[in-house]
Amino acid sequence: AAALSGAMAAEGPRSLFALSAAAVSRSMGALERDVWALPGHLLRGLLPLLTVFRLERAEGAARRAGLSTQPIWRKLWDDVMKTRPPNSENVTCWRKKFLETFFSNVLHGVLDVSSDWRLNDHHFSPLLHSSPHVSQLTLCNMLQGAVELTAERNQKVLENLAGSLRILKFQHLLSSDQSIRRSLVLLLHRLIHHGSVSQVSMYSWPVPDTVLLVLILSMSAGFWRSGNALVYHSSPCSLCREEDKAQSQETAQEQAERGRYDEREWSDGENQKGSPRALEEADAEVNGCGADTRLNSVLSRPRSPPLQNQVCEEASSEVPCDDTSIQGGSSPRCISDQLSCHPVLRKTRRRMKSAVGKKRRCLRRSRGPYADPEDLYDFVFTVAREDNSGLLNKNSATEGENAENWSTSSPGSPCTGHAGCKKRGGSAGIFSLKAAHRFRSVSTLELFSIPLTGETCRTLSNLLSSWVSLENLVLSYNGLGADIFCILSGLRALSRHSDCHLRVVRVSDVFSHMPCMELVRCILSAFPQLHTLSVSFDLKNQLEGNRPEGNPSCSEVEIPESCLEQLEIRFPREPLHTAFLLPVLKASKSLQQLSLDSATLPCSQELGLLLEVLKECNPNLKKLSFHDVNLAEHQKEVLLLLQDPVLQEITFSFCRLFESSTTEFLSEIINTVKRNSSLKSLKLPGNRLGNHRLVALADIFSEDSSSSLCQLDVSSNCIKPDGLLEFTKKLEGHIQQRGGQIQFTHLRLFQNWLDQDAETAQEALRRLKAVCSVVNDSWDSSQAFADYISVM
Repeated sequence: AAALSGAMAAEGPRSLFALSAAAVSRSMGALERDVWALPGHLLRGLLPLLTVFRLERAEGAARRAGLSTQPIWRKLWDDVMKTRPPNSENVTCWRKKFLETFFSNVLHGVLDVSSDWRLNDHHFSPLLHSSPHVSQLTLCNMLQGAVELTAERNQKVLENLAGSLRILKFQHLLSSDQSIRRSLVLLLHRLIHHGSVSQVSMYSWPVPDTVLLVLILSMSAGFWRSGNALVYHSSPCSLCREEDKAQSQETAQEQAERGRYDEREWSDGENQKGSPRALEEADAEVNGCGADTRLNSVLSRPRSPPLQNQVCEEASSEVPCDDTSIQGGSSPRCISDQLSCHPVLRKTRRRMKSAVGKKRRCLRRSRGPYADPEDLYDFVFTVAREDNSGLLNKNSATEGENAENWSTSSPGSPCTGHAGCKKRGGSAGIFSLKAAHRFRSVSTLELFSIPLTGETCRTLSNLLSSWVSLENLVLSYNGLGADIFCILSGLRALSRHSDCHLRVVRVSDVFSHMPCMELVRCILSAFPQLHTLSVSFDLKNQLEGNRPEGNPSCSEVEIPESCLEQLEIRFPREPLHTAFLLPVLKASKSLQQLSLDSATLPCSQELGLLLEVLKECNPNLKKLSFHDVNLAEHQKEVLLLLQDPVLQEITFSFCRLFESSTTEFLSEIINTVKRNSSLKSLKLPGNRLGNHRLVALADIFSEDSSSSLCQLDVSSNCIKPDGLLEFTKKLEGHIQQRGGQIQFTHLRLFQNWLDQDAETAQEALRRLKAVCSVVNDSWDSSQAFADYISVM
């Protein structure tokens, strides 16, 4: 109250209404219900005087009165955050924007709630009341935020986040101790396995902690094991416990029903001695465990492990298991042997697998109350301890050895530890899922600037092989090298699942270890259902071609008809051989966007062939982009593209369009665009337009033009203020001739020489903004020129 009075006093004398509103705001605890019933014109003056706690509660009353609280939340942002948010023009709800950022700042200790009277309300719990509005959260450094959120006092906050959070980001992580990792396990289990998080993104981790990275990846994929890891404040996860209880009740009922039938069946057997109970007791003596324990062990296992060949799984019920097939566990007999010898267990498992397919349950292994606290990270470190024999079925491995290439390898063996995977060091073992249970998983995984070792790539490959819920995969600057083949093996295994949901794949890196088009063909041949595929490399690896043994070229792989809608390829200065690109385009009848970056055209006929195929095979293509492709000698093809009646957006970025052209070529471009009524966006950044060519482009909007052009991008084109002003005057003249009717709405002017005459530039921009939306920047052209000279 004192803070509010002080703020009002600083603003000078107030009206009687303002003084009354201030008095009411100080007594909202007693008057809240009456205040919400006030007429709209009175409520409007009261809302800016409320604390965040009361303002958030007033949302319903304001809506009923026809009032918007958005201006108040925006002012709160300006006063409290004191920064301009990126893309502020795209913010649709300032209430959510403020509370989400407020939550993050308080969580990480960068905002003091006592700094503003509107935040200082004894009814207001900063994390608790803002958490329902948080859909995106970033954890960084030592994961202090994870520790805070899993503290017992914030249990309700975590429950709110489980319902609201959709995107979880990790940035600039550092190594952490075991207690912090336990907090992270609890957080991921609640937000992913029992929550609503659908996207996990990791950024800028130059030297990643392998244990921490594998922990996040595995739990994002829905894998984890039971035990101390999922104990929340000395109690097991309540959600898991409830589901386990329901599952055990269902299992007990099935056992009772089947037990009566099997007693009759076994009692009639000629070779059967003793009762079923006697048989189970005998087995218990051999196996060192009771029948109930064995049954629980079977039921608590996840669905069919992703590294198990389906053919071999079927055969396991017919061929007895010997000691060589044991993959771990206390029993000397494998699970398939137990199932084949005991109809009760086999049928129960079949029923269990069907139930899991319909409903993602948290299957948990029975454990004693004194589990080893060190077993939390045994699951992670199996990467370094297990050999391939414990993960790959022998028949599957044999098929892999006899396969002609990796693209036709068995779906049961995503990464067999070939030379490419071993080249960069680390264990030859593969991340084991045999001890894990399957929970809910995320649908989007993004890894930006995180180096992946061979060991981590094998782990990721193994996870990808059964990650059927994954819809978007982004691997950006991970230094994959030869391990790209390991990732591809996991993706190939994933593609064999009928319920695979992968639709977007983006791969980018500094060096390419295989030609771009070969990688595109490999991915697309495995995933014809992809909607978006982006492959981008900066430089060509000098060792390209030294591919791991057993991984020959995919250039001969047949590409099935695909659902691809967006294809982006950034070549590391590779020649654009249409012989490899054209089959991809012919198979992509639904293609709507095509982007080709940094490719070289080996001969003049290549671009012509490309345009012919686009016209014949891609009738739905709407956006076409060329970046850093030398088109100086391809003027005919440029004009053909500009007159295409289907394309709506064309980009020629840094394509040297006018490097060896004449003035006639510019006139032909203008006349072609004037006659094209379908083209909506023309982007020409980095083509050295200069003043005179920019002024000429204004004729696109002349009175005799039928153009529907809405957006024009002339960034990085050496445009000076006087040229921009002349363009503006000419454009105004054309608009006046057309009676003010023009569809032109957006002009982009980034990185031009507008700082050379600030006054003229300001006048030009002021007049332009009366015509269209102008996007520019305060670029220092002199500094840019100095940088250019310094690297010459």
